[in-house]
Amino acid sequence: MEGLGVSERRAIRLECGAEVLAEAERIACADRAGRLRRTGNWTAGQCFGHLAGWIGFCFDGYPVVAPPELAARALVRKPTALREGLMAGVRIPGVEGGTAAIEVLPLDEGLARLRAGWARLEGGMARFPHPFFGALTYEEWMMLHLRHAELHMSYLHPDANT
Repeated sequence: MEGLGVSERRAIRLECGAEVLAEAERIACADRAGRLRRTGNWTAGQCFGHLAGWIGFCFDGYPVVAPPELAARALVRKPTALREGLMAGVRIPGVEGGTAAIEVLPLDEGLARLRAGWARLEGGMARFPHPFFGALTYEEWMMLHLRHAELHMSYLHPDANT
């Protein structure tokens, strides 16, 4: 994984799935009203679809394989990543677009996928180890997806005066 330049991000901390979904709704409302400012490259629908996609991968299998040396570095950083957040600007080598589940989606489709994905996550234990962090407990899976949502939603500014 290599880091790229980091765009302006807002501070966001999410403690549970209800907060993820409430923040997604807030972002969606701002987007529909023409008030959403984006400082990243993705639309809100694309962001929500990406988050949902990675939730689904832990149940259905991952379309990416981590290079061993990068997985080893990520494993060392796992406690910090789960507690403090994921690094911005990370790209998975050899993966087109740098990550998976990045198709551009309409806002409401991405939001629906995120709702369904989060319900699935809260309803059961992941079946596949994460390609970088390996086997995780249920609590660690939740923390990982909370930090992932924080990362991507930090590029979406629903309170912007546009």
